[in-house]
Formats: sequence, structure tokens, C-alpha cells
Amino acid sequence: MTSRFVPPPGPSRALAAAQLAGSLGDGAFLVCSALFFIRVVGMSPGQIGLGLTAAWAIGSIAGVPLGSLADRRGPRGTAILLALGTAAAVGAFLTVRSLVPFILVACLYASFQSGLGAARQALLAGLVAPADRTEARAFMQSTANAGLAIGAALGGLALQADTAPAYLAVFAVDAVSFVLAALLLTRLPAVPAAPPVTAGEPGPAVLRDRPYALISLINAVMLLYMPMLSLVMPLWIVERTDAPRWIVSALLVINTICVVLFQVRVARGVTGLLGAVRFVRLSGLIMLASCAVFALSGYGPSAWTAAFALLVAVLLQVTAEMVLASGAWEISFGLAPAQRQGQYQGFFGMGVPLARMLGPALLTTVVLGWGAPGWLALGGVFLAAGAAMAPAVRWAERTRATAPPRPSPRTEPAPALP
Repeated sequence: MTSRFVPPPGPSRALAAAQLAGSLGDGAFLVCSALFFIRVVGMSPGQIGLGLTAAWAIGSIAGVPLGSLADRRGPRGTAILLALGTAAAVGAFLTVRSLVPFILVACLYASFQSGLGAARQALLAGLVAPADRTEARAFMQSTANAGLAIGAALGGLALQADTAPAYLAVFAVDAVSFVLAALLLTRLPAVPAAPPVTAGEPGPAVLRDRPYALISLINAVMLLYMPMLSLVMPLWIVERTDAPRWIVSALLVINTICVVLFQVRVARGVTGLLGAVRFVRLSGLIMLASCAVFALSGYGPSAWTAAFALLVAVLLQVTAEMVLASGAWEISFGLAPAQRQGQYQGFFGMGVPLARMLGPALLTTVVLGWGAPGWLALGGVFLAAGAAMAPAVRWAERTRATAPPRPSPRTEPAPALP
């Protein structure tokens, strides 16, 4: 039982513990932050949306240079500094009382968060054997979901109180959680910094790696399931189905519990790049099935048949989510040069803010505007993106096969795809 939920002793366990600490505070922050700025600060929802869109746009770009910093200066020290920077940014939110300071602090917060994710991935790549990285990343994802769920429950208490001190306490908890994450990261051994960049080399290597850029773009398309789950699904349930409204919360809880319980088990099924590509392709197929069932939920003869269809759709969605994550992690690590993991993971991680930034407008137009055909169109996009991963990975392997060998004790050659 312990091996399913707790990583083995060593770097994997310390990284998961640091991830858990940060996600506890983030869970409470995400639940309460919008209402804090609306009810306490007096900002409008439009202003908050504008600020967050700008912040995550900047944050998605910041991941690459901050990941490069982790390569040059060492990922452990960089991750510690970025965790402390995130704590400071959360604390700075308490001083915000107008739009411009809100945007500035939000940009810092998003940038530190994106950079921290890249540095953690580089740290994992430097401390965990290649064959064990996907499983270690799955443990981190599982603990992150558990922390978000617990933090969201704590944030719910602040929502119930609905007072300025309660909201301020949530921000304080979030800041402290990232300080704790930084302290946990100090327990890890240092990873040597990458050799200095060759004189005259034009910018980060990942920006010239077209196959990896294509793979990252495909992953960003697959990550559209995030706004689909958090935004489109609730609106669809309320506007287009007869299901009871409380099922929105129940389905989100089910998604979180499934990831906590089964992500590690699913990730253990990935063996090398060939298996990872198969997982991504399977994810696209399952996501198509999920979208089709979501479409059917709008035609149920009763509230309970609609609720049952929604339950099936979410179970399919979370299965596709876990399968996708397992394959994508293996691909992102396996095709990144050992001494450039920070910048490559920062670039690959841009998919999350891009999906969250562009997905809401796109998906609400397609799904809520077109109805059932919109769901099927979205499912077709997932299917096509999943199928496109295999030729993209083969292209990336060919470019690496023709490049000069760069031996490194921190990585192993990836198996070739047929």
C-alpha cells in the first residue's frame, strides 16, 4: 500500500514532499484569491481576468530563461530561490489595492511558478535515473493533487467565513507553504551546473530545436482538457443538461481522487519513448470518447441519466489525463539533452499556461456555441493531436541521431521508434 502513494526514500520522496507543501497553499489560494480581490480589494472580475491573462502570458515565456538559469547555476539552488520568490509574490498580493500593482505582482507570481516548475524538473532529471523519472514525476503529480484538494478544503473554510482576516490567512498559509517547500528542497543533493554556453551560441538551444517545439505544441493542444474540465464542463452542466448543479463539485472531486489513487500505477506502464507515444495516442482516443459522452449528456431523458453520462465522461477524461501525463513526461525527459533539462522542461511546460490562457475563449465558443457537434469537434482535435505525436517524436529522434554525441552520466540513449 505504501509504495502506491509514497515514493521510495531518496530524491523522489523529497521532491514529492516539496511539491505537496507548495500545492497545499496553492489549493487554498486558488479557491479564495478571486473573491479576495473582488470583495476585499474591490476589483472587478474583468480586471482580474485581464491581470491573470497577462500574468500567465508572461509566465509562459519566463519558463525558458529561468530554466536556462537552473542549467547554468544548478537546479537545486535555482529551485530554492524561485520557491522563496513565489512566497514573496504571494505576500506582495496583500499590498495590492489597484489594477496595475495587481498585474505586476501577478506577473512575478506566474513567472516564479513557471520557473520553479522547470527547475524542479531539471532537479528530478539530475537526481533520478532515466528509467525512474516518469514514475517519480507521477508521484509528484499525485501528491500535488492531494495537496490541492486539502488546500481547497481549507480555502473553503475561508470562503464560508467571508471576512478579510480569513482571506489574508489563506495568503499567509500559501506563502509559508512555499517557504516550507524551499526548506525541503535544501535536503536534496546539489546537481552540477551545465558547462558554459559556447561563445556565440545564439540563445537557448531549445528555441532552435524544431522537433521539440512541435512536440511541445502537440502537448499544449492535448492540455486543452484543463479548461475543458475546469470551465467548459461546469458551464455545460448548468446551461445544457438537466443534471443537478452540485454534481459539478462532485465530478471535480472524483477527478482529483482518481489522479491521487491511480496516476503512479498508470505511469508504471510507460517503458521508453515507444511506450510513451502509444500512451499519448491512446489518450487522444479516450478523450474523443469522453467528449462524445459529454455531448450525449445534454440529451438525457432525466436528471439522473444526464448525471450518469457526466460521470462516465469524467471517468474517461481522467483516464485520458493520466495516460497523457505519463507519456508526455517520458517524452519531455527522453528527448531533452541531459545538460539542458532546465530550459527544455521550461519550454515544454509552456503548454500549461498556454492552454489555460487560450483555451477558455476557444472552448466556450466551440462547445457552448455549437453544442454536441462542438464536443465532437473537440474530441477530433484530441484524437488528431494524439496521433501526431508519433511522427513528431520520430523526427526528433532522427535529429538527435545525426547530432554529435554528448555523453553524460545523467541520461541514457532513448530507444528508437520503429
